[in-house]
Amino acid sequence: MRPATKTQTLQKLDPVWDRIRSEAEEITRLEPALGGFIFSSVLNHDSFEKALSHRLAQRLGTADIGGDLVLQAFEDALEAEPEIGFAARADIIATFERDPACHRYVDPLLYFKGYQSIQAHRMAHRLWHLGRNDFAYYLQSRTSIVSSMDVHPAARIGKGIMVDHGHDIVIGETAVIEDNVSIMQGVTLGGTGKEAGDRHPKIRQGVLIGAGAKILGNIEIGTCSRVAACSVVLHDVPPNRTVAGVPAKIVGYAGCAEPALTMDHQVEPVADEADSG
Repeated sequence: MRPATKTQTLQKLDPVWDRIRSEAEEITRLEPALGGFIFSSVLNHDSFEKALSHRLAQRLGTADIGGDLVLQAFEDALEAEPEIGFAARADIIATFERDPACHRYVDPLLYFKGYQSIQAHRMAHRLWHLGRNDFAYYLQSRTSIVSSMDVHPAARIGKGIMVDHGHDIVIGETAVIEDNVSIMQGVTLGGTGKEAGDRHPKIRQGVLIGAGAKILGNIEIGTCSRVAACSVVLHDVPPNRTVAGVPAKIVGYAGCAEPALTMDHQVEPVADEADSG
């Protein structure tokens, strides 16, 4: 028998899944009443991808479109794009590291609707590109009903995304969210009217978007910038800046290298007055 290659050995290692299983086992010890739920959602599965698909299917299945059909669609999406699993793991790590209410890796998988909604979108997005637009729309609709988070299947979302609370969030068809972005509740990435084509915001890497912020139109929020809570952003935001207000204006520097990772809300004044116009 040939010795396992380095790649094959690495493929067998899955620290995120190992930790989720360990935490799930602890839940069954501490709360035996949840044993059936925990085994069904986690411990009966031999991979993270299967557990994720099962949990999402539990949430999104209906009498009309049963969980088994949703599960099959997710398996099709994962087969076409295995990277979904890697992005989903990165989102769990991001949530654990940035959300002070998240104390275990298993929590987003089992309970957090923001995390679950983003993963449902990842599946819908792949189905959309496989030409299965109606099933993708079904997943968008069901996710919106279940979680109050409405993401068009065509929107492009990177990895390492933290969505806090996951309530009252709208992300439009041509929106782009790059890696390592943090989004609070009540955020809209929308258009400005009835125009067609590329009409939604582009959120670059490392951006922090505060609760209730509305970012409208085909504009760019620069790398590692911050959008303050309840702001209405109608124009491009340069990298490493903080914007606030209605309409939003530059009020300071980002305050740190990567606001989305540190969740830092301090404001450093802008030295150049031209930046604040």
